[in-house]
Amino acid sequence: MLRPYRVVVAKPGLDGHDRGAKVVARALRDHGFEVIYTGLHQTIEQVVETVLEEDADALGVSLLSGAHLTLVPRLIETLRERGLDHVLVVVGGIVPEQDVPILLGEGVARVFTPGSSLAEITRWLEERLDEAERQRLQQRG
Repeated sequence: MLRPYRVVVAKPGLDGHDRGAKVVARALRDHGFEVIYTGLHQTIEQVVETVLEEDADALGVSLLSGAHLTLVPRLIETLRERGLDHVLVVVGGIVPEQDVPILLGEGVARVFTPGSSLAEITRWLEERLDEAERQRLQQRG
């Protein structure tokens, strides 16, 4: 990892199950990421405010409620409105296969569904954030 990246892990909406989010957050932390977990029942505005306040590089959204096609587009729109469109957004949870292309079209970088390994998630996130960091440094340079 080029530097310790900051990742916000969020549970927007009414979904009350956060075991998966906590497991992923711990794996990311153990891999060297700085992780901020928002807790349950967050509004879109609260999640985006946390991303802004924490100067996050990435946002991991955990959804099990089936509200992904409602919440994720609003989340991405709100990030853009706040000038945070550079933040890498990933979604994890129960997402039907036919909904994955819709989320990717909205601006989600990757969707991790049940069965994704923690190694796959941490490796993919590290590679993507390292790539973005190299591009940022090259532009400054």
